[in-house]
Amino acid sequence: MSTDAPSVALVPATQLPAAQLHQAFQQAFADYLIGPFELPLAQWPHFLARQGAELALSRAAVHDGEVAAFALVAPRAGRWRLATMGALPAARGTGAAPALLDDFVARARALGMPEVELEVFAQNERARRLYRRHGFEVVHELHGYEGHGTPGAPPPDVAELEVDLASALAWLDEAAASIGDLPLQVTPASLRATAGLRAWRRGTAQLVFGTDAQGRTVVHSLVDRHAAQDDAEALVRALQALAAAGTVRVPPLQRADLGGEALRRAGLRVQPLHQLLMVRRV
Repeated sequence: MSTDAPSVALVPATQLPAAQLHQAFQQAFADYLIGPFELPLAQWPHFLARQGAELALSRAAVHDGEVAAFALVAPRAGRWRLATMGALPAARGTGAAPALLDDFVARARALGMPEVELEVFAQNERARRLYRRHGFEVVHELHGYEGHGTPGAPPPDVAELEVDLASALAWLDEAAASIGDLPLQVTPASLRATAGLRAWRRGTAQLVFGTDAQGRTVVHSLVDRHAAQDDAEALVRALQALAAAGTVRVPPLQRADLGGEALRRAGLRVQPLHQLLMVRRV
C-alpha cells in the first residue's frame, strides 16, 4: 500500500460493502491491546448498534480501492462520539488516521457540535498521544471490576428492586442529561441493542445487568446519583447474592464517582486495564 497521504480519499462508510469494512476492522484490531477481536460478519450489525455508530456519518480512508483506516461516528445529544477508529498495519504512520481524526472534528464543528468525545485504553500509548496532539483531554477514568457472587447469602427481594426495562432506560436518559459525560455504552443508545437485560433500582441508584455467553453476570450500567453510593452498594450486594457462586464482571466503562466506589466496597477488584473518557472542545 502506498504511503502517499494525498492519494488517500476519505469516503462515507456507506459507500463500502459491509464485508469490506468488517474485514478492515478485523485487520486493524488483530494486534489490539486486549487481544484480537473475534467478531463474525453476522455480528457486525450488532457491534455497530452497541457502539451507536451511524455509517452515514462514519468515514474510511481508501487507497486504490482498499481501506487504509476508518473512523466510526456515534452521534449524541450535543456532541459526536468517535465510536472506534483503526488503521490497518500497513497504513500506520501514513497520516491516514490523523486525517480521519481531523475530518471527524471538522465535520462536528460544521454541524455546530460544541464538543466531541472518545474512549481509549490508558495503556494504549500510541492512540493516547494521537488524541492529545489533536486537542483531546481526559475528563474521567473508566474502570472495570471483577469478583464473585456470595454463596449462601440471603436471596435479594427481587420484587422490591426490579423495574421494567423501558422505565430503566427512561431513568438513564434523564440521568445522562443531568449528569453528563456518561459513556455511551452504559446509556440507552447502546443498551437497547443488547437482549436479555434486567434492571434494578433502589433510591438514587440503578443497575442494569445480564448474563454473557460464559454464564457470568455482567453489569452493563451502574449509576448512583448520590455521592455516598450507598444505594449502589446495596444493589451490587444483592446482585452478588443472586450470582451466588458465579462471577460478576463490569466492563471498563465505570466512573468511580457514579458507582465504582460501591463496587470496590462490595469487594469487586479493579482491573488493571482501564479506559479514559476524552473530550475536545471544537
